[in-house]
Amino acid sequence: MTDNEKVALVTGASRGIGLAVAQALVARGERVVITGRDAASLEQAVEQLGGPEHALGIAGKSHDEAHRAEVVDRAMERFGRIDNLVNNVGTNPVFGPMVDLDLSAARKILDINLVSTLGWVQLVHKASLRERGGAIVNVSSVSGLGPAPGIGMYGASKAALIQLTQQLAYELAPSVRVNAVAPAVVRTKFAEALFAGHEEQVAATYPLKRLGVPEDVGGAVAFLLSDQASWITGQTLVLDGGVTLGGFA
Repeated sequence: MTDNEKVALVTGASRGIGLAVAQALVARGERVVITGRDAASLEQAVEQLGGPEHALGIAGKSHDEAHRAEVVDRAMERFGRIDNLVNNVGTNPVFGPMVDLDLSAARKILDINLVSTLGWVQLVHKASLRERGGAIVNVSSVSGLGPAPGIGMYGASKAALIQLTQQLAYELAPSVRVNAVAPAVVRTKFAEALFAGHEEQVAATYPLKRLGVPEDVGGAVAFLLSDQASWITGQTLVLDGGVTLGGFA
């Protein structure tokens, strides 16, 4: 590994958007550390990324402080640096109106989608970014840009994540850039309930007439982490096939 090869930590990367981000980064020569809850899925993802020479997978729950500490410690032991951080982990275990939401579920959503993100940033900044500089991308959602019927608490957590992105961008500049992406519906297992069985009807509401795929997000995240985006910080890039424009045929 040469001094020019960057290292990225991508959470929730055993499949879907996180794996697509990791693939985009490995394709341009970066090493990646990926996390996920299932060890077997992570092992498969590491193989898809080119094996242990290119990727290190560490299983655990993102909202577990001990897991976060282990990941950062092992990344530093293995590679000696972390240049980029992608906070992709998210959860939405409930569906329905906010007035009926169990508050324990609300706390879980915020803990995983928001608080754990701050926890990752704190650890990675202390371990490497504070000294070396780098870039962070948080994966938000279009549900954080306005009312999200049925997934209101998820949307609230993603709106808070956008504000957290702006706050961190302000505090960590000039050495660390912090941005976010806000995808609409992407064809992943996580979002399956939003399109399964009626994908054509859902896609018809998008000006580009298709749902997103993980690679759409992976490429955008890779750009925001790159030197080509060196004058971009505190921004949220909306990746939505035009659905938030409101001008549907």
